Amino acid sequence: MLDVGQFAPDFTLTNQYGEEVQLSEHRGRPVVLVFYPFAFSSVCTGEMCSLQDMFEEVQEVDALLLAVSTDTFHVLKAFANQESLDFDLLSDFWPHGQVAESYGVLDPEKGVPSRTTFLIDADGLILDRFTSAEMGTPRDTEAYRRALAKLEGQPA
Repeated sequence: MLDVGQFAPDFTLTNQYGEEVQLSEHRGRPVVLVFYPFAFSSVCTGEMCSLQDMFEEVQEVDALLLAVSTDTFHVLKAFANQESLDFDLLSDFWPHGQVAESYGVLDPEKGVPSRTTFLIDADGLILDRFTSAEMGTPRDTEAYRRALAKLEGQPA
């Protein structure tokens, strides 16, 4: 798994609208990169809805919120619509889990990423990283707030 201080690998993935999103196109702006296993599962739905509730806090530090799963973009579109999610849900479906693997968070037996979040600074360096203890346990929203606090006072 990638660690704090390492460069975040670049990637291009399709969002829920079928649009390509490339990480490096957002250099100059911090990114909250959230890997999660399954759209529509109860824990993932709760986490994504919590992130939607925190979306204004993410925007206050001019960060971009990107959530990545191995679901297809069609599934992600239905998920975003159902839950009224205003941030990009990215599909790491094919080649299956390639981006999650490059970040060291793909569970090869289950074919899904672990619940891991990377806070990437404006220069592309990993500033923070946190993971839930178990697959069925959501990340603590306070961990997001502590990570976002690290961006205060940094040049955007």
